[in-house]
Amino acid sequence: MENNLEKILINLIEKKSITPNDDGCQEYIKNQLLDYNFLYENLNFENVKNSWLRKGEKEPLLVFAGHTDVVPPGNLKEWKTDPFKPEIIDNILYGRGASDMKSSIAAMISASQRFIKDNPDHNGSIGFLLTSDEEGPAKFGTKKVIEKLKKDNININYCLVGEPTSSKKFGDTIKNGRRGSISGLLKLYGIQGHIAYPELAKNPIHYSGILIEKLIKHKWDNGNKYFPATSFQISSIMSDSVATNMIPASVTIKFNLRFSNELNENKIKNSFEKIISNIDCKYKINWDCSANPFITNEGKLTEILQKVIKNTVNQNAALSTSGGTSDARFISQHANETIEFGPLNTSAHKVDENINIEDLYNLENIYYGVLCELLL
Repeated sequence: MENNLEKILINLIEKKSITPNDDGCQEYIKNQLLDYNFLYENLNFENVKNSWLRKGEKEPLLVFAGHTDVVPPGNLKEWKTDPFKPEIIDNILYGRGASDMKSSIAAMISASQRFIKDNPDHNGSIGFLLTSDEEGPAKFGTKKVIEKLKKDNININYCLVGEPTSSKKFGDTIKNGRRGSISGLLKLYGIQGHIAYPELAKNPIHYSGILIEKLIKHKWDNGNKYFPATSFQISSIMSDSVATNMIPASVTIKFNLRFSNELNENKIKNSFEKIISNIDCKYKINWDCSANPFITNEGKLTEILQKVIKNTVNQNAALSTSGGTSDARFISQHANETIEFGPLNTSAHKVDENINIEDLYNLENIYYGVLCELLL
């Protein structure tokens, strides 16, 4: 007989919620929680589906946060199963979103249902913050919901985001912060010419080589106890489309810095300007800072989660700020304590994305344990 937890996860994965399409996931989640005295508020912005559900009016308020959207499956022929028809093979459940992050949402729902059944008169409140815009631009999802909650003076004491944080073993990592992310689109201008007469032209690719070496060698910061040193990485270099006997007029460089809280957007831009000012080449640059670094307060939620993980799976969960960005960057601006914890991230965004069924049940038990520790 199919367990309620597995049933919830399978129903969620079957919905083709490729970002920013929700495909009915949040309606399904709402229906799972309404019978448990949750109140529902639709907070859609633009083409993004957002939901806010809350049971109770008193503090402390523990919010489970997550996204119902998933990345596209890619080439379906490369999957051993249909990515939107989940199958369990050798105790492994396959499907798009099995890791990132429909398994966490299913575990949060199931844990909340069990907790409320067992403890109908519990203390505090339970909330769910859901969006279909995390895997996309993230402009009209959690960011907008948090703005609305701030405006309505709804205080979040604790927030647990269900991103897949486990690295090598389930339960080994909790994210208590994230690095910032800033991208640059740089165009260097030279003088087009015949490659046999370089004295009559100016090769921007050569200048880009000098610049790149300086940017790579530059020590942006030393990091700190929470963050590694800032990393500068180039993702693309492309010149004008010219013949093999031509020097191009320009070259475009795309780069990104994942930066610590020792830096901010302006400091990075100022350092970049100082470096490029020593290069004899005209340029134009466009910046896009998609995320600022954050570190959450290490408090009651962090301690409880580490304790429950240890008691459930005998893992000493380490605190980490590694990885990409997440919606925790928006929530942390409002919640007293925001941390992320979920299943293994090794198959996230990959072909044959999956979760071990044992890990799924342990995840539900951990979320249940956190509820018990905070609201009883």
